[in-house]
Amino acid sequence: LWNVLLSFSGLVALIQLLFLPFFPESPPYLLLQKGDKKGCLEAMKQLWGEGNYHTEFDDMLKEKAATKGTKIMNVLEVLKDPSVRQQLSIMLLLLLSLQLCGLSAITFYTSEIFRTANLQESIIPYVSLGVGISELFSITLCSSIIDRFGRRILLWGGYVLMALILALLEISLLL
Repeated sequence: LWNVLLSFSGLVALIQLLFLPFFPESPPYLLLQKGDKKGCLEAMKQLWGEGNYHTEFDDMLKEKAATKGTKIMNVLEVLKDPSVRQQLSIMLLLLLSLQLCGLSAITFYTSEIFRTANLQESIIPYVSLGVGISELFSITLCSSIIDRFGRRILLWGGYVLMALILALLEISLLL
């Protein structure tokens, strides 16, 4: 029944396409991008029900005023802009390190890894599920502690821990 499983995402997309026209545009989009104050208030009422949304509306007007002089840039302009080059470099480094840390390989080859480790074929799906649950748990845990400790300390700690584990792995392979 793999074809039914794969078609499930198509079913969800079809449901979204059917119901999406009945939902209003995002209030910030209507106000900030389109400049439609009346449409923004109507969208707020439709999404959030009747009420007084002047505080939220005023916050959006302040945001619009703060971004009034800024130009919306396309991807090529962002890549050429020297003022964001450092941020782009850091983001690229983080994305590359995520690709090189091995999580994608573990996720893709989990069943083969466990077969090679001579686990019983009947328990491999459960162990694979356990790996996925542990990834979910670690993502949830990391997301909750980022605000407490700060991103810099967690990134450095993660990289140091990865380097130590890789060094221990290399030493164990050599021995």
